[in-house]
Amino acid sequence: MSHRNEATAALKALSVATDACRECPLGAHATQSVFGEGPVGAALMVVGEQPGDKEDLVGRPFVGPAGKLFDRAVAELGWSREKLYVTNAVKHFKYEPRGKRRMHKTPGQREVDACHHWLESEMELVQPRACIALGGTAARSLLGRPVAVMKERGQWVEDAATGRRVLVTLHPSALLRGDPLQREAAWEAWLKDLSMASELMKKAGARRPAEKQPAAEKPEKPAARPAANHARRRVRMVME
Repeated sequence: MSHRNEATAALKALSVATDACRECPLGAHATQSVFGEGPVGAALMVVGEQPGDKEDLVGRPFVGPAGKLFDRAVAELGWSREKLYVTNAVKHFKYEPRGKRRMHKTPGQREVDACHHWLESEMELVQPRACIALGGTAARSLLGRPVAVMKERGQWVEDAATGRRVLVTLHPSALLRGDPLQREAAWEAWLKDLSMASELMKKAGARRPAEKQPAAEKPEKPAARPAANHARRRVRMVME
């Protein structure tokens, strides 16, 4: 089995494991976990905060109102969502009942920390070249420190400890909640932030034909398999 197939299988096993996870209270109240989706080897991993109401019911990330806004941005930038790996820092929906509605509630740091190893396992298996952090929760989870999103937005930030490159910007839900009179300007500013990753997507697309050649794949395998094995060990520990 190729590394790509092994990593894809390991991601599916992790998805099952997150559904059974009770390391914080959120899993007991959510409909299901919402794991990431996208290809192994994606150039970009896009990380949001947590699933919303629609995502919790459907079981897929970014399919609600914020997800539709994200898809619109992806289309305008000329990217393909199928080439992105999209996930959240927290895998279960946190909410408070309000009548018949379930209203989003920001996850606490304890919940983000409890879920962090799932995100790290996704990164080990997908091995993205860089990440986009949508909002403060995602940015803190990826960079390991509090992030002032409005100050650092639209910039590539490198984590000194891991060498991880992260582009920080707003979560699309922030645009939906914003002043309607300022919505168009906010949209253009958000697109400008995201466009900082367009060159990376362009280069990844240009390299794709070469990656199909055996000679291009061989150097990647020795470094990639230990990561996949490490993530699979985590799966076994949870399932046991």
